[in-house]
Amino acid sequence: MECSLEINVVVLRMRQNRVPLRTSTVVSRRAMQLASFYLRSGSRSSSCVWSRSSSRAFATMAPSSSPVHLLFRQLFEKESSTYTYLLADLAHPDKPAVLVDPVDQTVDRDLNLVKQLGLKLIYAMNTHVHADHITGTGLIKKQMPNVRSLISRASCAKADIFVDPGEKIHVGNLLLEVRPTPGHTAGCVTYVTGEGEGQPYPRMAFTGDALLIRGCGRTDFQGGDAHELYKSVHTQIFSLPRETLLYPAHDYKGQTVTTVGEEILHNPRLSKDEESFNTIMENLGLAYPKMFDVAVPANMVCGIQDSHA
Repeated sequence: MECSLEINVVVLRMRQNRVPLRTSTVVSRRAMQLASFYLRSGSRSSSCVWSRSSSRAFATMAPSSSPVHLLFRQLFEKESSTYTYLLADLAHPDKPAVLVDPVDQTVDRDLNLVKQLGLKLIYAMNTHVHADHITGTGLIKKQMPNVRSLISRASCAKADIFVDPGEKIHVGNLLLEVRPTPGHTAGCVTYVTGEGEGQPYPRMAFTGDALLIRGCGRTDFQGGDAHELYKSVHTQIFSLPRETLLYPAHDYKGQTVTTVGEEILHNPRLSKDEESFNTIMENLGLAYPKMFDVAVPANMVCGIQDSHA
């Protein structure tokens, strides 16, 4: 099926009675035919819907070119210096929302905010299995049973929904693309907002611990691999447009956001060549994570801390 800006323009002009339905010296005959079809069929949108045949439950609605009215909040948990992100599409009638990397200690705060803003929380999702805090997904599901937990299939953790590289999560008309960024852990992913008409600009990427502001996650546990981290960041994150906004899962210096362009130039680890990067990572000398023995087992089962839950 054909879909182009030309068709969208023709439909708009027809609705405004500015172009004859049968002839035009400006646009192609095929565009006129398709535009006429959209109008006669009563379509409310001039966009074409492209999708692969799929029964995946996480797609809440078909994507369209309807513009996203993005609500975005960056929330902070001070004990582990973790950022949780709330995103919602206010243009959609249901105001669907998602929480990225929620923390158990701040679940009540986050859910109160969701209620105050009149949002419908549909997903609680993690970028990876965290080692420095317990995810809030289990507690969120206790309070809101219809919310579905989501994590990468490669993480081998428990969740309602598993995502694979290249898949797109639909939150109303907001798209979040799943990009594989292993290296900190074997199951790390980065969630990137969609591109094109109706999607937020600049694009936004939620990088978890793979890429931090002027840093990156350690690679000495949980299946970490410095070579893999370097490769995944350079191919999956640094390949995004330079103006793309990067939001990490942690920051320890009060920084909140960076860009692809900034990190390519100024990241003291990942701006180096791969051999230099590997040497840096091998000599970090970091202490054993104090929450590791508690957080990782809990996060492997969706953060459920009560075995009877």
